[in-house]
Amino acid sequence: MAWGALPCGLMPNVDIYSIPHYYDILHAPGTASEVAGLLQIQERFVGEVSEPVWLEPACGSGRYLRAAAKKGVRTVGFDLSTPMVEYAIEQAKREGVAELSRYFVADMRDFTRGRRLPKAHLAFNTINTIRHVSSDAAMLDHFACVAQSLAPGGVYAVGLSMCCYGHEPEAEDVWKGSRGGTTVSQVITYIPAFGRNGNAARVERVISHLTVTSKGVEEHIDSSYGLRSYDVQQWRELIDKSDLEIVATTDEKGNPAPEPVIGYIIYILKPRETTRRPRSSDRARR
Repeated sequence: MAWGALPCGLMPNVDIYSIPHYYDILHAPGTASEVAGLLQIQERFVGEVSEPVWLEPACGSGRYLRAAAKKGVRTVGFDLSTPMVEYAIEQAKREGVAELSRYFVADMRDFTRGRRLPKAHLAFNTINTIRHVSSDAAMLDHFACVAQSLAPGGVYAVGLSMCCYGHEPEAEDVWKGSRGGTTVSQVITYIPAFGRNGNAARVERVISHLTVTSKGVEEHIDSSYGLRSYDVQQWRELIDKSDLEIVATTDEKGNPAPEPVIGYIIYILKPRETTRRPRSSDRARR
C-alpha cells in the first residue's frame, strides 16, 4: 500500500496508527521545537554526551527521532504498530539518517526481551502516549524495561496530562499539517474519565475525525480510543512502586515547571539506586 493512499474514500472507525503518512503530516508542525526541548532536558539532567543515544517507546512515525538523528543523535524507536515502524524505517532512509536509526515492532511492556539495545542517555514518551498502557501492572513492567535500558545518569522524560476527576469538562482540539499538496486536519474530542476507582472509571475517551485533502479530493477518517487517566496521587503512588523515581518536572522547553493538579507536564524520571522490583511477568513465571 502506498503511504499516501487510502484504501477507500470514507474510513469510519479506523485505527489512526495504521495510516502513518497522514499521522506524520498532521504532527510534523512543532517537531523541531519539541526536539529542542528534549535536547534541553538532556543537557540539564544528563549533561554533555559525546555520542548521545535516544530511546523512544511508542515512537509512531519516528518524527522526533528523525529530527534528533539529523543532529547526530543515535536513535532507537519501537512501536506496537507495524505500519508505523515500516514507515519510520522508510523515512529514515529517505532523509539520510538510517545509519543512526534503529526501529522495531514491540510492546511497551516487554520491549527489552530478546534484544540487545544500546543504553540510552535520554528516553522519552511525550504527549500522553504512555497513557495507552492500560494498567498499573503493565506500566510497572514498562518502567522496569526503561530502567534497564538507560545508561548511567540517563533519564526518562514522560509527558502527561494530569487528571482532576469531576473538574474537567469535555474538551476539543484542532490540529493541522500540510506536505506535498496534501493537507490533514484533525478535530479531537476528549470525554474525561469520571472517577478514581476501577479501570472503566479511569478511561478518557478520545474521538478523532480526520479530513484529508489531496488533489482536490477530500476524505474523512474516524477513529476512537481510550487513554488511562492519572491524578497526581495515582501517578505518584505508581511511581513509588516502580524502578524509577521523579527527579523534576519541566515544561515542553525543558524549563522548570511546577507539578500541576490538572494539565500537561513533563516528569523527569531516573532509575532508583535500590534493587529492581520484580516485574509482574517475572512473578507470573515463578
